[in-house]
Amino acid sequence: MEEIRNFIDGVWQTSSAEEHLDVTDPATGETLGRVPLSTPGEVDQAAQAAAKAFSEWRRTPAVERVQYLFKLKVLLDENLEQLSRTITLENGKTLGESRGEMRRAIENVEVACGIPILIQGYNSEDIARGIDEIMIRQPVGVAAAICPFNFPGMIPFWFMPYALACGNTYIVKPSEKVPLTMVRIFELLEQVGFPKGVVNMVNGSKDAVDAILEHPTIRAISFVGSTPVAKHVYAQAAANGKRAQVQGGAKNPIIVLSDADMDMSTRIVADSAFGNAGQRCLAASLAITVGEASEFTEAIAEAAATRVVGSGLDEAVEMGPVITPESKARIQSLIQEGESEGAKLLVDGRDATVDGHENGNFLRPTVLDGVPKDGEIFKTEIFGPVLGLMHVDTIEEAIELVNTGSYGNMASLFTSSGAAARKFRYEAEVGNIGINIGVAAPMAFFPFSGWGDSFFGTLHGQGRDAVDFFTQEKVIVERWPKEWTRKF
Repeated sequence: MEEIRNFIDGVWQTSSAEEHLDVTDPATGETLGRVPLSTPGEVDQAAQAAAKAFSEWRRTPAVERVQYLFKLKVLLDENLEQLSRTITLENGKTLGESRGEMRRAIENVEVACGIPILIQGYNSEDIARGIDEIMIRQPVGVAAAICPFNFPGMIPFWFMPYALACGNTYIVKPSEKVPLTMVRIFELLEQVGFPKGVVNMVNGSKDAVDAILEHPTIRAISFVGSTPVAKHVYAQAAANGKRAQVQGGAKNPIIVLSDADMDMSTRIVADSAFGNAGQRCLAASLAITVGEASEFTEAIAEAAATRVVGSGLDEAVEMGPVITPESKARIQSLIQEGESEGAKLLVDGRDATVDGHENGNFLRPTVLDGVPKDGEIFKTEIFGPVLGLMHVDTIEEAIELVNTGSYGNMASLFTSSGAAARKFRYEAEVGNIGINIGVAAPMAFFPFSGWGDSFFGTLHGQGRDAVDFFTQEKVIVERWPKEWTRKF
């Protein structure tokens, strides 16, 4: 059992915390390690170390800063399998999903290596006679990420490589449910040889989060998690004068038109709804069929019923467990509520067991048909392998359902009609659109968007948005009269 430590000012440190939590394998219930609930004092220690390192790091030329990221990219590639296995052990997702997650993390490092171009400003000569104006970008200072459990390897990389490349110093607060992946990654960061204090990691829970939000030295906050917590983080960051990019929850609807390729649509929707046990912010949660629905309804129920569930370490498994027993109980309760609201259980995944893993947090895929639009299942983020089905007569009705929800993370349309696709992408009020795509996850050189209660802020993670977020613009207006220059 691993005793998890913090990484502060270039040194691994045993926490002084009095409270610890067990880190468990969700497939077996076995304890993998103990994570400290670090104190505000330890957050302060990390912030002070980062602030001290900032002065020299921001003066390091961008072409030199990215050399550290090039080294990190190589180490991540070389250790991808070990990192993927760690993700699966503590999170439960399949090895294939873990490998894909780390590929996305590496992709963000690769994009951030382009910072010598991405950070460039612009200028205009003679904005008035003999006067020039220049905009340059400078780093914000100390920044921090508060990370969720569902993508312990990828989500920190939506932010950290861009922050470092732009000249900021950084603090990562991993989810206390899955801290081991970041421990392995920080071991690689240590090998890279970043100057002391440039990258730091503090483990913990709410007290550590609040300490980050309140610390006067930390100037920028990145967060991914549930919407209630996202609202708290955004409000506290603003109250303390920090810039913030705050990703909240989601309720991602998928529209299936009758002209869609049903075999392809069924396979993709099943992967979206049940992949990672439904524990991702782009998981399909509602499928809205337009017109004749029986073919898709029967096919998606069959796909759910036959999906292979088990330990993510088994290459033949298609879906692993949910993260905790409490999460399993909450999902089961919501399934019951959906049935009580009038939805029909086509596939009931409750009380699942897996041979040899009787203590695991396993559910099987669940399909609820006829979800009422005024019920909890329509509006609540379940964050589990549960797909609700709704049926309407027209695409206009389907788009209206999409736009009724308070979230706005993703919506997808399955169709062979270009006109329908254009109408949908134009009218759907969400930040990420998929056309015949089940998980519309942007590449690293595009922002990970989100509207409504799915995002709070103006600049998202990844790509140019991340560069804008981790830099502040400085405008210089200058004049050099000839008689002044002659003196030199």
